[in-house]
Amino acid sequence: MFLTNNFTEPALTIAQLYRCRWQVELFFKWIKQHLRIKVFYGTSENAVRIQVWIAISVYVLVAILKKRLRLWASLYTILQILSLSLFEKMPILQALSQQTPPPVCLTITISPVYRGF
Repeated sequence: MFLTNNFTEPALTIAQLYRCRWQVELFFKWIKQHLRIKVFYGTSENAVRIQVWIAISVYVLVAILKKRLRLWASLYTILQILSLSLFEKMPILQALSQQTPPPVCLTITISPVYRGF
């Protein structure tokens, strides 16, 4: 069910508008979850576009870095490490390799032992 106060447009047009609006909502949800944009610094359309494109570029570059260096850390963790070591003169690989790898999970199988009474 779609709610509208526009009674001049056909129902199909209203449904298409809702679908487009939903795509915009999903896009901004993805931005909030992945690009770490908390606030838009500019108020013009161009300023917002530039900030979003810069954030997307950083996200893609970190994803490429993760794949090429075969890093185990999540993109979020890599971004945190890079933001903390931004002003240190240290090779990226060294900064990222100082982290300990995730623990290896061992599977232990316990078979019941039945003893006669």
